[in-house]
Amino acid sequence: MQTYDHILKLRAVRTFALDPIADDDLRLVLEAARWTGSAKNLQAWTVIVVTDPDQKDRLAECGDFTGPIRGAPAALALVQEPEGYEFDTGRIAQNVMLAADAIGLATCPITMHHEERAHEVLDLPVGARCRYAIAIGYPAPSHEPARFGGRKPFEDLVRRDRY
Repeated sequence: MQTYDHILKLRAVRTFALDPIADDDLRLVLEAARWTGSAKNLQAWTVIVVTDPDQKDRLAECGDFTGPIRGAPAALALVQEPEGYEFDTGRIAQNVMLAADAIGLATCPITMHHEERAHEVLDLPVGARCRYAIAIGYPAPSHEPARFGGRKPFEDLVRRDRY
């Protein structure tokens, strides 16, 4: 039940401390990404760790709601290799966010609305794409968990056999 409770409590964080991420902590998160399951076990992804402030700004210009990238000490650009599946990228994102939270890091998923620009900024090879990134760092001391009123009722989200 500890893992289950951890999943239910995971929240996106948009304010980060300025401290850089300890190498050991970042390694743990990246290992969680590496061990993510994938279709046909292709593991057709690459994670680009972006810490250079100028490069983070350029990456932030690849989406419409990317303030957390600018405010975090790092961003993880999730690259789908040509033979990869977008579903697997989502799996990586969730593993990264859960692993980060488990060791005291905060994360915020970000959509790269301007994929062509992300392709250029990250210097991706032909056929690779970066549709998602994750802002990551230690939560700001003043951070308070968002209070959005919970979730929709179970009955509104779950159907059996048909819509």
